[in-house]
Amino acid sequence: MTYRGRFAPSPTGPLHFGSLVSALASWLDARAHGGTWLVRIEDIDGPRTVPGAAEEILTTLDHFGMHADEPPLWQSHRIARYQEALEQLKATGLIYPCGCTRKEIADSLLHTHARNTTLAYPGTCRNGLHGKPARAWRLRVPDGDTAVITFEDRWQGKQTQNLATEVGDFVLKRADDQWAYQLAVVVDDADANITHIVRGADLMDSTARQIYLQRCLDVPTPAYLHVPVVTNDQGEKLSKQNGATALDNDKPLETLGAAARHLGLEMGVEEHTTLDSFHAAATAAWAKHMGMRVQRN
Repeated sequence: MTYRGRFAPSPTGPLHFGSLVSALASWLDARAHGGTWLVRIEDIDGPRTVPGAAEEILTTLDHFGMHADEPPLWQSHRIARYQEALEQLKATGLIYPCGCTRKEIADSLLHTHARNTTLAYPGTCRNGLHGKPARAWRLRVPDGDTAVITFEDRWQGKQTQNLATEVGDFVLKRADDQWAYQLAVVVDDADANITHIVRGADLMDSTARQIYLQRCLDVPTPAYLHVPVVTNDQGEKLSKQNGATALDNDKPLETLGAAARHLGLEMGVEEHTTLDSFHAAATAAWAKHMGMRVQRN
């Protein structure tokens, strides 16, 4: 199997240190495997996309010595493919229109919480809209044992999620006519023949849904690796929403060294004066680090 990995930033602002850690991990994993590393701009959420942010992200990656092996892919250019996938799922009867508003769903979840039951979407529209207009499209998840998705994460170990009790039927196309992250990611990864996904642990909760959707669309399931997220002084995930600052393109080695330390790489980060030297040492350290982790598992 030829290794194909990717880094998939959302252009909601410039890259910050948390996103650099994910980018570096995915880049090093591809290089350690002698594989191909791609960049996908996830600009599918139009209202959150910041003009010029995608170009700034690509420039920053270049400044930090992480060059994609193929031209970048833009989700906004792939709307027709997402519609094709939706039509494929419609033909199988696995999806249905949902007329619930956010308030109705929130009220329902508060009610179920009071009864000490699941907080998953309760399936209000599974058997019809009950006179409400269609707002979104949801994928019906299985019940019983088949709802349990288990996968082996290369960093975090064995993971299990019950889609029926922990998630419920999830959205593929939103009420505002935007394509949901889960559908776009699965279609894009399949079309690009992605074999390995390396990303932050904040996205691990989405993995079971994506694996189930891969099965519904009859596409391969990649290997997954979720690295620890970077947090701020309050213990919150570092993000643009809580004030993460943009990377300084004039200090790539200093920042890359900090990212390598966050990933637990054993290497003398201060010894390197060029990007080529750093990346060569970091790739070797990553290979050793992951090899030790595999042996422990």
